[in-house]
Amino acid sequence: MKLVLAIVNKDDSGTVSSALTKEGFSVTKLATTGGFLMAGNTTFLVGVDDNRVDEVMAVIEKHSKKRSQMIPSATYGNSAYASIPVEVSVGGATVFVLNIERYERL
Repeated sequence: MKLVLAIVNKDDSGTVSSALTKEGFSVTKLATTGGFLMAGNTTFLVGVDDNRVDEVMAVIEKHSKKRSQMIPSATYGNSAYASIPVEVSVGGATVFVLNIERYERL
C-alpha cells in the first residue's frame, strides 16, 4: 500500500478532488500554505494499493495546471527595479509517494 501526498494549487483543488472521487479514490484534503509566494494550496492524502498509484498520478497530472503569474520583482528577490513585474510559473502539483508499513481502520 502507498500514501500519495499531493500538494496542489488552490485554483485546481476542487477539480482534482472531484476527479479523484469520481475515479473511486478516498481523499483527505488539508488546507496548506507554502512555496516562495506563500500562496494557498491544498494537500491531498490518498491511500491506495500499489497497482493504482499510476492512476492517481494521472488524475492529479490531468487536473493540475501550471500557469504564469506576474509578481512585483521585490517579492522575487532583491532588485533595484522593484516596480518592474516578473513573470513566474505557479500551479501544477508536487507529489510524494510513500510506502505504508501498516494500515488499520479503527
